[in-house]
Amino acid sequence: MKASSRLAAAGVLAGTAVLALSAPALAHVTVQPEGEAAKGGYAVVDFRVPNESDTASTVKLEVSFPMDTPLASAMPEPVPGWTAKVTKAELDKPLELHGQKIDEAISKITWTATGKGVQPGFFQKFPVAMGALPEDADQLVFKAVQTYSDDEVARWIEVQQEGQEEPEKPAPVLTLSDAEDGHGHGSEASEEASGEPSDDASRAAATTNADAADSDSSDTTARVLGVVGIVVGAIGVAYGVLAGRRRTTT
Repeated sequence: MKASSRLAAAGVLAGTAVLALSAPALAHVTVQPEGEAAKGGYAVVDFRVPNESDTASTVKLEVSFPMDTPLASAMPEPVPGWTAKVTKAELDKPLELHGQKIDEAISKITWTATGKGVQPGFFQKFPVAMGALPEDADQLVFKAVQTYSDDEVARWIEVQQEGQEEPEKPAPVLTLSDAEDGHGHGSEASEEASGEPSDDASRAAATTNADAADSDSSDTTARVLGVVGIVVGAIGVAYGVLAGRRRTTT
């Protein structure tokens, strides 16, 4: 019994330690791609907002976009119970996208709760389709401001400095992958934006056509075999009838 009690106590302490270590990471406002975010492409990313308060709900989220690596397009996905407002700003140096010059970029997206918001003990995802992602950057740093129903404000705006410990209120960081490694939702978002099918879509179409051709071939073979079976069966029946008549005559 004593050994069991010690094991149980050790398990509780270990679990508490794990929760204590993981709590700060879970409490941060973060940004994660759905799949990969490839340089020069498009991606769908999720801004994940946990609620740190025990008594108040998160009712507003403001995400500022980097203007040193501007993005020409950002389309938030509708989130039930929230409204989204996209703000743009003029660029000192226009961007070139799909052969067109873009003189403004996304500067901020603001989500405002129309209901109870993110209640204590819960988190909320805010998906955004964005691009074209910069080709000359390894990451994008967004600054987020989280507002609670009791007017408390959490500013996730501190930039991580190389070689230093993580700041108390780190800004969300989106890591960009090399262009040749961009697959998944990034290619799907690029296809939607450009109107042209991605390589994955083309391969899927080719596979579908091949499957359809195989299916047609199988159906034809089955029909031929069925007809042959009927003919063979008819010959067998006729042979049986003739044989019976011969025995009766004899």
